[in-house]
Amino acid sequence: MPDTQLDLDRFAAGADKACALLKVLVNRDRLFLLCQLSHQERNVGELEQLTGIRQPTLSQQLTVLRNEQLVSTRRDGKQIFYSLSSDQAKAVMDVLYQQFCSPTPEKQDDVVAQS
Repeated sequence: MPDTQLDLDRFAAGADKACALLKVLVNRDRLFLLCQLSHQERNVGELEQLTGIRQPTLSQQLTVLRNEQLVSTRRDGKQIFYSLSSDQAKAVMDVLYQQFCSPTPEKQDDVVAQS
């Protein structure tokens, strides 16, 4: 098999993985949850308080993230803690945070200028 076919296969596989991640990120609640989890692990109560997402919706979205292997859980007594487990998701969340959530004045000016 020529090298170009190997490259195409590799790029196609990478594109499929990127599409799967981006499909999960298109939901505002899941994006918000991943943003919170990219900084530190959180339990459900903390996530509910930080995001304002009500518990039934929160559980549903955390299940999606867990099924997509983007978050992992650990139990401590009755508490379940969630953390970001995907290096790719962490890297994407870091870029999104820098571009859209960073408190630096130049980023805020860019967003205002584009509006």
